[in-house]
Amino acid sequence: MRALIPTFFFFFLLHLLLSPLTTTAQEGGSQSEDKLPWRMHTLFSVECQDYFDWQTVGLMHSLQKANHPGPVTRLLSCTEDELRRYRGMNLAPTMVVPSMSRHPHTGDWYPAINKPAGVVHWLENSQDADNVDWVVILDADMIVRGPLIPWELGAEKGKPVAAYYGYLKGCDNILAKLHTTHPEWCDKVGGILAMHINDLRALAPLWLSKTEEVRDDRAHWSTNITGDIYGMGWISEMYGYSFGAAEVGLHHKINDDIMIYPGYIPRPTVEPVLMHYGLPFKVGNWSFSKLEHHEDGVVYDCNRLFPPPPFPREVEMLEPDPNIRRSLFISIECINTLNEGLHLHHLSAGCPRPRWSKYLSFLKSNRFKELTKPKYLNQPASYTTIINKNRIVGELQGRKPKIHTLFSTECSTYFDWQTVGFMHSFRLSGQPGGVTRLLSCTDEDLKMYKGRDLAPTHYVPSMTQHPLTGDLYPAINKPAAVLHWLNHVKADAEYVVILDADMIMRGPITPWEYGARPGHPVSAPYEYLIGCDNVLAEIHTRNPSFCEKVGGVIIMHIDDLKRFAMLWFHKSLEVRADKEHYATNITGDIYASGWISEMYGYSFAAAELKLRHIIRRDIMLYPGYVPESASSIRVFHYGLRFSVGNWSFDKADWRYIDMVNTCWAKFPDPPEASSITTRDPDERARDLLSIECAKTLNTALDLHHQRRRCPTEDVTEEKKLGDKVQVDTVLSDLNSSTGGDSPGERRLEDNLQVDTMLSDINFSLNTSSDFHRPEAGTRSNMRWMVALWGIFVFLFCATFVVLSGRKRAGLKPRSFRNKKR
Repeated sequence: MRALIPTFFFFFLLHLLLSPLTTTAQEGGSQSEDKLPWRMHTLFSVECQDYFDWQTVGLMHSLQKANHPGPVTRLLSCTEDELRRYRGMNLAPTMVVPSMSRHPHTGDWYPAINKPAGVVHWLENSQDADNVDWVVILDADMIVRGPLIPWELGAEKGKPVAAYYGYLKGCDNILAKLHTTHPEWCDKVGGILAMHINDLRALAPLWLSKTEEVRDDRAHWSTNITGDIYGMGWISEMYGYSFGAAEVGLHHKINDDIMIYPGYIPRPTVEPVLMHYGLPFKVGNWSFSKLEHHEDGVVYDCNRLFPPPPFPREVEMLEPDPNIRRSLFISIECINTLNEGLHLHHLSAGCPRPRWSKYLSFLKSNRFKELTKPKYLNQPASYTTIINKNRIVGELQGRKPKIHTLFSTECSTYFDWQTVGFMHSFRLSGQPGGVTRLLSCTDEDLKMYKGRDLAPTHYVPSMTQHPLTGDLYPAINKPAAVLHWLNHVKADAEYVVILDADMIMRGPITPWEYGARPGHPVSAPYEYLIGCDNVLAEIHTRNPSFCEKVGGVIIMHIDDLKRFAMLWFHKSLEVRADKEHYATNITGDIYASGWISEMYGYSFAAAELKLRHIIRRDIMLYPGYVPESASSIRVFHYGLRFSVGNWSFDKADWRYIDMVNTCWAKFPDPPEASSITTRDPDERARDLLSIECAKTLNTALDLHHQRRRCPTEDVTEEKKLGDKVQVDTVLSDLNSSTGGDSPGERRLEDNLQVDTMLSDINFSLNTSSDFHRPEAGTRSNMRWMVALWGIFVFLFCATFVVLSGRKRAGLKPRSFRNKKR
């Protein structure tokens, strides 16, 4: 009996500790519900799968934590066979709905149709539907952070509230004209739906029938019509909702602040009240993707949770920027709430008491309770307008705006030597602001990658091979990386300059010099983009007259870029998927392979937003072409083969040669400027600029090898880093190839710039990665590690001997002996 008392006492304390987690939210919800002026009901749709069961546990738990009022019904779509085997009936208040995953008449496999079919079934068969005023419809893969009360969100009869789904481009083209008599009322919405019950009764049957209608319209499944990047009719249910609402005459109040995807950065002062974890997200080295748990029975595996994310204190140390840190906190809150729900579910299911862990202790802590207390939506309507106004006013008053430069690469030595050349020229160019390399890599490539220290870097998941379609198209990494950077980095810049890795800068590229302003980016001409003048533009943009043949150099206002980047990405995928129009006479692509789809994605996206480019022919030059004015050229773009006499250079010839990690590797030296004999001034300028480009690349590689402390036995004394005279000699060699008063010539003659470059070199030597440090340091570290392990083993053995001796001698702790007396 005495042995049972501590056990009973432990479970009594456990009940007291857990009861606030399980009852407080329910009590708060009931209190809120008693005070509600109208009745409301929340619905969400799932299927009979483990995949939806753990989502159900997370959503139901978050609704309780958030004090979300009113009853909740899970619309469970199952076949009879699935229902007999199903083990999750107790996870939520449930209404079983006949499954329409396999259409009973057409045989079409389309699980998404279960959502409108489930709502129709609930309206026709549930008594709850007859005793409610307002309905909130959610998805299972959501975590609620605060009460979602329709009238407080602004919903009215005839005016539901929903989140913005901008990719539903079919609202603007022939798709809406085919499937609704009121295409002008088609709203691009989804996610959360909050509407009056009368509106839902009118809408639901049309939502279902329009979904079937769009799903059957295979002739218009293409990406350029639907915006569905797979071209498989997968988002037919979303169009079914929008077209059904247009038929009924519903006008949505679109709220872009109510919902956030974890991993995205919320707008300042806005607190989203709904997390939709439909996309992968990460915090530091930790990541989560719901698709990796598609067949995960975590709900039924006692005391198993999803891998825990970093603790809040670790996140605070991980990211100094308060806005990005806020985004990371939202991400860890999402998975922590999921795990808390799973933990409480396991306890309620009779699982044995889990072993103590720091993570479980955190989930029960006051800190976690404070971090996950209910949130309430606020909407600073004028915030964006005020910010934009202040930026423009500052520019008009003569203050030079902040600039940031981006360039996109991949995890390969081919891009590494281009990065070395680009960064060397960037340092010498006098370009204001910072620079970021957008490095697109797979996880496997990144583990083996050696070039992390070549430039300030933002790491981006690789889209070279599309994760769903399998399409191999590396160029898509450029718009994807810019979009990722915008969503994960708080850009302290008003203008962004976007360049390519295979470029050499000769001088600064600034918006004030070239006239960039909001709505009017600067770019260079790409005349071969003939698709701007034919059927290609008519198919892929509503504003073909705004399509401009531009690319290469981009100077764009940050506000334009934020509106533009997503469209750039989607239009690139759209053009890439349009294989019927790959022909050279339509695209201008000499390979007719869709290789320049990303360039058209840029032009068509800009046309959608009606951006008007300032096209500058003097800003960029392909080496080998005759310049209009040699002194005005700011960028060499060595994307094509160029030659001087019998010497030539083509970057493609060096695709598989490791120029960066092979000591003293360099390209064949171009001819000296003195060897040019032509008297034609245009040809002479062309050849001098070609020589300058090649010499700059070799100088960059030479300095890179010096920074990496390559051995000097096989090179002359001229290549030693410490001798400033030798560096001046290298720079003067480069200067000798430059004619006129170009920015490049002035730059190379400036001793101050040489000193700056030397300090950059010394800085790089001091901050080079461990991979390139001498082996002696590694051996020294190994000796220290062995010594420390030896000390630890000795202390452990000594402690064990002492304790064993005490036990054999019958020694007892002093407190015990005192009690005996």
